[in-house]
Amino acid sequence: MRLAAGCWKCLLVAGVWLFATATPAASSIIGVCPDGSMFVAQNERDAPCAEYKEVGANEVPPIRPQYLPRPYQWEVFHARQDPNNPYNLVDGAKAVRESGAAPPEDEPLTPEAQLPDRQEPSAAPPPQVAAAPPAPPLPPAPRRVELMLSAEEKRDLALIVELSQERAPATLSRETGGQTTLVLRLAHSPAFQGRLQAAAAYVGRPLNGPVVLFTAEAAAAASFHANLTFAQAHTAFHPERDDPGQFGLVDGRLGALAAGERVLGYVVLPPDVDPSSPLDVYWNDRRLVTTLRP
Repeated sequence: MRLAAGCWKCLLVAGVWLFATATPAASSIIGVCPDGSMFVAQNERDAPCAEYKEVGANEVPPIRPQYLPRPYQWEVFHARQDPNNPYNLVDGAKAVRESGAAPPEDEPLTPEAQLPDRQEPSAAPPPQVAAAPPAPPLPPAPRRVELMLSAEEKRDLALIVELSQERAPATLSRETGGQTTLVLRLAHSPAFQGRLQAAAAYVGRPLNGPVVLFTAEAAAAASFHANLTFAQAHTAFHPERDDPGQFGLVDGRLGALAAGERVLGYVVLPPDVDPSSPLDVYWNDRRLVTTLRP
């Protein structure tokens, strides 16, 4: 009887242990926090946020676009633009040292040093500060590339960009309140590239990289500033809008756009970018992968 009772107790303990180990897996929850992050927890008290929404394994929403992985060179480019990056602070500190700025004033004397029976030290001569070298003359402003296009030719270029989407889709859109407000399209036109390179060579600014045409059309009142970044393999490129050798407007303007207004422009990519290979295009927080010359 004692042996049977002992075995019965062993079986009871084993059954309780199996039930306890299986219960957390059955009660685990999947939730979405108000900031858009997601979690998996064994129980409700382990949730990392309040007011979370519980979802099933087959109901997890897609991750927001800003959480998508981005090429390493894209991250390096934006890190180099950060004014707080120590890499950029080195040049700023060097410029301050070379400017010849006066050192900070001496600290005030301690109370012991200000006693009347203590002889005041003689004033030290002012430090000799070397004059800063004269600033070098600014380089001449780059000459603008004049394309001399008629209104009809500008309309034809915008039509080329639109029709190119059927062969090489490269379209991004911005939505507000579920309504499309701005549509950005990109395309590669060998004919326009040849004309732009000829015009640039005429003013002494040879362009060797591939040229990307773009249109931005406002379906409603919106703003467009052409904040574009291109990445391919080990190259990440953000065109300078003030440099005619990298960026130019053919028609329209940047900034606030009225409904129905259109901007037509171009970007000159680095020579090592191949339009016949996949290219990552970033517009603010939006991204697409396209082959402009399939």
